[in-house]
Formats: sequence, structure tokens, C-alpha cells
Amino acid sequence: MPKPAPVSVDVDTPSPFRSRAEKIREREEKREAVLRAAVRMFNAQGFHATSLDDVAASLGISKPTIYHYLGNKEQVLIECVTRGLEPLRLAAEAAKHEPGTGLERLRRFLRHYARINMEDFGRCMVRTGDEFLSHEGAVQFRARKRAIDMALRGLIEDGIADGSIAPADVKLTAFTLAGALNWPARWHDPAGPASVEDIAASMVDILTSGLAPRS
Repeated sequence: MPKPAPVSVDVDTPSPFRSRAEKIREREEKREAVLRAAVRMFNAQGFHATSLDDVAASLGISKPTIYHYLGNKEQVLIECVTRGLEPLRLAAEAAKHEPGTGLERLRRFLRHYARINMEDFGRCMVRTGDEFLSHEGAVQFRARKRAIDMALRGLIEDGIADGSIAPADVKLTAFTLAGALNWPARWHDPAGPASVEDIAASMVDILTSGLAPRS
């Protein structure tokens, strides 16, 4: 019996099947799209007033699709606030090791802080209270925010120690700076004439002008 002729394979012809890397990338892109839609609706309508049905309808998908990519509504919110907090944590960590005086490093961190709070996930982190979360979720949320607060206090303490910041109540100073820089999350208009960078720089200049020692 004659053997079947070997099948010729053109190595330059794209495979009709997606690779594992392509499948992972596609999943991440879909997950990101769902997360972006959710955070924008949370910011526009409030977490409590937004349902996953609303998010699903805005994307033309089913609610089970959101469960598949992100989980329930609280899990979606935790992911959103984590995405807002993580850049702050990284910026605070980087500021500790940057050159310059304590005041200079503090100012750089605060500019990051202000900019992040005017972005989608930063806005959500500022605007959403932990009262909407389960006990476990609230504990996790508060712990992450406290880590940012302690990093901010550490930068202030460094400035006081090297003489670039006048002696002050560290806790009160940190609360004052953070409180002021949280507010753009509520009033900043992305379509407005001033850029995020300009607003952040101007606010930090105003807030830190009184921290340097008086000659």
C-alpha cells in the first residue's frame, strides 16, 4: 500500500491558532477595558450608584463576563483602588533613595501624588470610602493607605533631620499636604485649560513654600 505523501508546511504562513502569549495578551486587554469602564463609572456616578450591569451595558458585554475577568463588585473596586495606591507606593519608595535634600525629595513625591490623584484610578482611590467594602476589604484598603501616609511622614522627617524643612508636627504636616492634594480628585476637569503637570507643580509650590526654615 503506497505511503501518503508528506504534508508541505509553509513556515511563513501565519498559524490560524492563537499562541499562548496572544491569548494572555488578549485576556489582559479585555480585563483592562472592563476595569477602565468600571473606574470611570464609579468616578462619574459613585460606587454605590453604579452596578455591574451598568458597566457591562456600557461595553456591550454580559455581567458574567465581568465576573470572569475581575470578580464581584467589591473585587472590582479593590482592584481600582489598588491601581491608584500602587503608583503612590512606588513613588514614595523611589523618593527615599533619590538625591537631594529632604525637602527636594518631598516635593518630587508630592508632584507624583497630585498627578496620580487626577488620574482615573487615583480619583477612585480618593473618592471611595472603605464603608462600601467588607470588613476584610476595608482592613486591606486602610492598611495600604496608611503605608502611603507613613512614607510621606518619613520624607518630612528626613527633611527636618537634614535642616531643609523647619521643625514641625510631622503628622499634622502630612495630613495637611495629603488633604490638599486629594482635592483635585474631586474638582479637576481633564478637559480644562491647565495640564495635570502644571496643576501639580503649582499646588506643591504653594503647599511647600512654608516648610523651609526661615533665615
